[in-house]
Amino acid sequence: MSSVMIDVRSLGVSFGSTRVLHDLSLRLEAGRTVGVVGESGSGKSTLAKVLVGVVEPNTGEVVVADTDVRRLGRRSRREIQAYRRRVQMIPQDPFSSLSPRRTIGQTLAEALDPVRANVRRVEDRIVEWLERVGLPADAMGRYPHEFSGGQRQRVAIARSLIVEPSVVIADEITSALDVSVQAQILDLIAEIKQGLGLTMVFISHNLAVVQRVSDMVAVMYHGEIVEVGAVEQIYADPRHWYTKRLLDADPGAPGFDLAW
Repeated sequence: MSSVMIDVRSLGVSFGSTRVLHDLSLRLEAGRTVGVVGESGSGKSTLAKVLVGVVEPNTGEVVVADTDVRRLGRRSRREIQAYRRRVQMIPQDPFSSLSPRRTIGQTLAEALDPVRANVRRVEDRIVEWLERVGLPADAMGRYPHEFSGGQRQRVAIARSLIVEPSVVIADEITSALDVSVQAQILDLIAEIKQGLGLTMVFISHNLAVVQRVSDMVAVMYHGEIVEVGAVEQIYADPRHWYTKRLLDADPGAPGFDLAW
């Protein structure tokens, strides 16, 4: 497998006459994390959906985990499922993505085997991952509504990582959490990422949050990446006016304190 896990070149996406992404390029090596930042409507979530194969590009090239994403729809169902196992997304709203009718154990068992989900057969692995994300073993018998927002986000992280993906797309996973819970989730992500050697795209509107887990930063504005570079360089010497505005904006807002 190539050392480059994500290679996006001149990506363009339009919905009807509305251009969402334009001439966007991004390259990420294995084991690295890029923080993608920008305000709402900048195209961050559309980029995430392209990378996981949910939205098809209009123009450009997108290769993720040695797979040409533009040709994904022409592959067999088994190949598509294999790709979506290797490239996982942690959603912004875990409550809406978790079935209220399934226990956490059933949800994790289904992630491991969508066709023949059997909690008892994979119980040890489920317990291992629940403990890894800081949840007790008995959480497997409970339902999503019995957990707090931060706990549900931990479940969502476990569901994405239990299948041992190569690439993880984390889409605004701390935006709905208070500051103390944000810090816990970010520490968890950093710890797991390092232990598994994951390649990660971490999407956020908050540069301070991105700094916590990323090696490099890509700043999006109106569907384009206007600045990209190492975390230290972006924070110490931002070049684009929009990056400077993000760094200067709302210093008293939740999660902005770089020292935590």
